[in-house]
Amino acid sequence: MSKQQEIITILGVKSKIDPAIEFRISVEFLKKYLKKHQFIRTLVLGISGGQDSTLTGRICQQAINELRQETHITDYQFFAVRLPYGRQIDETDCLDAIKFIQPDKVITINIKKAVQTSEAILYAAGITLNDHVKGNEKARERMKVQYSIAGMTAGLVVGTHHAAEAITGYFTKYGDGGTDINPIFRLNKRQGQSLLKYLKCPNHLYLKIPTADLEDNRPALSDEEDMNITYEVIDDYLEGKCINIDQANMIENQYRLTEHKRRLPITIFDSFWEK
Repeated sequence: MSKQQEIITILGVKSKIDPAIEFRISVEFLKKYLKKHQFIRTLVLGISGGQDSTLTGRICQQAINELRQETHITDYQFFAVRLPYGRQIDETDCLDAIKFIQPDKVITINIKKAVQTSEAILYAAGITLNDHVKGNEKARERMKVQYSIAGMTAGLVVGTHHAAEAITGYFTKYGDGGTDINPIFRLNKRQGQSLLKYLKCPNHLYLKIPTADLEDNRPALSDEEDMNITYEVIDDYLEGKCINIDQANMIENQYRLTEHKRRLPITIFDSFWEK
């Protein structure tokens, strides 16, 4: 088995999908998990206005709607959490995503003061955060807030992690990568777009340039510019297509370097890092 096929198998990516079927797979996955764990009553998800959280949010709300109807348990709820840092650049997109998802409840918490307080405390202790590390601080603060909400609402924190992020390690460890359940994990970027198109989502929400928007000095920096590779190439690789050997090597090297992000904390029984 080639390295490419090995990675595809591990991440569970299909070369071709039916958007309607994959949407139902994700919805049923969440429903089955909540029915099995009957102490869970809410799904909690951060909504950014980008493709991944828009799709995941719609999946969450659909699952909750069906659970209420099927079980007659009225306290099943989906919490869409807005977590801007100051003023959000793509505020309109976020509002459009909320309108498309139609969540049971929207909670807005501005994380700027919390991040700045943490930054100031670290500075007083002799640690000055660079822009990249501060960006990770934002991602982890957002996740901390979601877990607080989940803890008070018998909730489950839902992630937007997908295969194109997983293969590159393009997520913050214990930030957006630290969630309870990830219903779109097996999909690549273009497959996620196809689900949103099937769901008749406003196309500007899934055709927009993907950005984590974590750095102050480079606001709205695109994922592709930051990674120095396009999602089109990553998706081609994940679908088993032949791509430029240098780009394939780059993807596989990034996969190897970020293996620790896809695992629980390393123990003495782990050896993957020695390879």
